[in-house]
Amino acid sequence: MSRIGKLEIKLGSKVKVAFAEGVVSFDGPKGKLAVKLPSPEIKPVLKDNVLSLLRSSESRQVRALHGLTRAILANAAKGVDIGWETLLCIRGVGYRAEVKGQQINFTLGYSHPVVFDLPEGVTAEVAKTPRTEEGLPTMDLTLRAVDRALLGMTAVKIRALRPPEPYKGKGIKYAKERILRKEGKTGQ
Repeated sequence: MSRIGKLEIKLGSKVKVAFAEGVVSFDGPKGKLAVKLPSPEIKPVLKDNVLSLLRSSESRQVRALHGLTRAILANAAKGVDIGWETLLCIRGVGYRAEVKGQQINFTLGYSHPVVFDLPEGVTAEVAKTPRTEEGLPTMDLTLRAVDRALLGMTAVKIRALRPPEPYKGKGIKYAKERILRKEGKTGQ
C-alpha cells in the first residue's frame, strides 16, 4: 500500500464533501473546489469527517496514482478550509508593485510598466512599507488562493517577469529562495 495514499485526510469542521462520478467537491469557508479523480479504480470514502482513499486494483499505474490522488485531495481540503499563501519579494532600487483590482502594476527597471492580470480565484496584497534586505529596498507581495496549483502557477509567472540576477540579487524571488551570488569583476 502507498505510504502517502493510505494516510487519512482530516477535514475541518466547516468543510463539506460531495462525491459524483469521478469528481470530489469540497465546500468550505474560503470557497469551493472540485477535483477530478485521475483513476476510476480509486474510491474516496468519508467516515466521521475523515476522508480516505481505497484502491480496487494493485496494478502499477493505480498504485502510482493512489498517493498522488491523496495529495491533491488533501491540498484541496486545506485550501477550502484555511487557504494557501505564497510570499514573493521584489528587490531593487525603484522596483515596485501596486495592486489595482485584479491587476498588479509592476515597475521592474524596464522602460515601461508591466501589468499582470491575476487569474480568477487569486488575490494579491502588497506590504505597505518596503524594507531593506542586503542593502536593497525590498517589497513583499503576498498571493492567496484556494487552489494550490493555480497559486503556484501564478507565482511562477510573476517571478518570470524579472527573475533574480546573481550579482546584486535584484528581481522577483520567492521569500524562502536563496540566490547564489556571483562576485563581480575585480579591478587590477
